[in-house]
Amino acid sequence: MRVLITGANGTVGSAIIDQLGDTDEYEFTCLDVEDHPDRDTVVADITDLDDLRGHFDDIDAVIHLAAAVDLSGSWEEILQTNIIGTYNVLQAAAEAEVEKFIFASSIHTVGMYEIELSPDIYDPDYDLTVTHEHPVRPDSFYGLSKVFGEAAGRLFVESQENPLGDLHPTYVTNTRAYPTSFYALRIKTVLGDEYDHPYGLAEMGVDEGWWERDSDEYNHMADRLKCTWLSHRDLGQLTDHLLQHDDPGFDVFWGVSGNDGTWVDLSHTRDILGYTPQDNGAEWDAPPE
Repeated sequence: MRVLITGANGTVGSAIIDQLGDTDEYEFTCLDVEDHPDRDTVVADITDLDDLRGHFDDIDAVIHLAAAVDLSGSWEEILQTNIIGTYNVLQAAAEAEVEKFIFASSIHTVGMYEIELSPDIYDPDYDLTVTHEHPVRPDSFYGLSKVFGEAAGRLFVESQENPLGDLHPTYVTNTRAYPTSFYALRIKTVLGDEYDHPYGLAEMGVDEGWWERDSDEYNHMADRLKCTWLSHRDLGQLTDHLLQHDDPGFDVFWGVSGNDGTWVDLSHTRDILGYTPQDNGAEWDAPPE
């Protein structure tokens, strides 16, 4: 399967390539705004549709990761990269007749739950389970842009055959039959190789001089990541399942390891994709030595 990854040089893209790149199942095309020192990269800017078009020819699936990820990012930056850029990637995929589109959505589509209920929400016994069907509650312009991406993908898939098209032609915005499937993966927390464990954010803070080990801040971040951690091997498994999933249409899945403290409902991801997470943040009581 020929798979194009936008934003391939980032943390999530690198983890996916590390997990799946050595298999014979996939041939990855890595697209990013800058070159990568260790692998071939198609250099293109997702904010420029003309710059994208030719790179999507003969591609079977797109994994769209490219985004401005700063939660405090300005509206202009989010608008250009995450909203216009996402539309451009969808349009380029549609024009190239790419059938499958996997969108890197985010926990921040419902992040207001965490803001409202932290730190109690990190207790594994806390009574809250957010399903993929709960109303969105974005916590930032970044979260809002991920809500847009999900809605845009649904529009592209579901407006292909509009029975009212002759009566209401202004409602028909996408006359192409592609992509035929759009899967939004609401990723919780993925960190780089060095910090791919439930104490990763806490240890990163120590390394950066933000707090001391065993401080309140350290313990708070460890409690949080034990709930939100998506390990690299679980990310690889999820991506593999999504690429192999053949149901047409739109769907939303949670991207998180099998953490006891997660406050999202993984049953849909398990049932539909056959996801069996290998990692659980609750099983860790200290960082790796």
